[in-house]
Amino acid sequence: MSEDRKPEWVDPNNPEGFNSSIMKGVELAADHNQASKNRFVKKQREPISIPDIKAGILKGERAKLAKGITLIESNAAHHFELAQELLQSILPHTGKSLRIGISGVPGAGKSTFIEAFGTYLCSLGHKVAVLAVDPSSSVNGGSILGDKTRMEELARNPRAFIRPSPSEGTLGGVHRKTRETMLLCEAAGFDVILIETVGVGQSEAIVRGMVDFFMMLALTGAGDELQGMKKGIMELVDGIVVNKADGDNLPRAIKTRSEYSRILHFLQPVTKGWMSKALTCSAVTGKGIDDVWNMLQEFSETTKQSGVFEDRRRRQSREWFHSLINSQLHQLFYKNSTIKQLLPVLENQIMAGDQTITKAVQEVFQTFLDTFEKQ
Repeated sequence: MSEDRKPEWVDPNNPEGFNSSIMKGVELAADHNQASKNRFVKKQREPISIPDIKAGILKGERAKLAKGITLIESNAAHHFELAQELLQSILPHTGKSLRIGISGVPGAGKSTFIEAFGTYLCSLGHKVAVLAVDPSSSVNGGSILGDKTRMEELARNPRAFIRPSPSEGTLGGVHRKTRETMLLCEAAGFDVILIETVGVGQSEAIVRGMVDFFMMLALTGAGDELQGMKKGIMELVDGIVVNKADGDNLPRAIKTRSEYSRILHFLQPVTKGWMSKALTCSAVTGKGIDDVWNMLQEFSETTKQSGVFEDRRRRQSREWFHSLINSQLHQLFYKNSTIKQLLPVLENQIMAGDQTITKAVQEVFQTFLDTFEKQ
């Protein structure tokens, strides 16, 4: 081995006694550093094309549907007008589905039931969209969004579409954009829309105002009968399904269904001309799933013939209109710079006992109105 390939600090009297040697490195081009920088340049996002998204949605393309829903759910101000443009353009293609809200206490098996029910409907040739609302963290607003993993079989079905969304603390656990997401799914050709709600109590009843049929899943032996009466949900349901009616639990499920039927008999029906029913089913064995669908078909035919179906849709649109007005006023109030400065002052006065709450409310609203008069 030649001496010039040895490190310079090798003993010149014994160069061969050092095993290491210097090897020639790879010569780099002069523009290597610049090439490395260019290699990691962040790719610019393509501009959002509303006509392209609309065309894809009307063709039933899942990717375009998901892109449209993401646009609607975005909180970015520059996405708002684009989202409304998309909704306005697809409006003539909406309203042809059966909208079903599914509520129930945690543990009632909502996700399992929806997977079994959705798979059954797909086998009949229907296209099913599942809008599953997951509870959000009150600390950081995050959500697990695990419904797609719980509905693995349905998620693989080409005739089904599952979209988990965080509730973001919305009353009733229904995402604030769920209504608009329903419209996109209808435009994409889905004729059955299932909305799985969080199932957290009385506030869950808000889902009644956005669906055609409101269903409650119940358990046996959990005191659901009295709990449901206490929460008032019983007065809002079009149908009750006692889930997990299989094995040793079947006799209890049948008994529970009879108890619910008696309760519903004494309540005023929430839908004119329709007597709310109680059924049993097993999402595991599939027994009773067809009975649930038969009940929904009977409901749809009965209410459409009487005109109650369309009348409910019109009233829901009106209520949604006023709900959005309240939401906009709420944002306008709390985003006002003058109000932002005044609120902490009044809060401290109230907590210190120097100001009555009623007088503080009058002052803050008068200040709010004054800001518009000065403009």
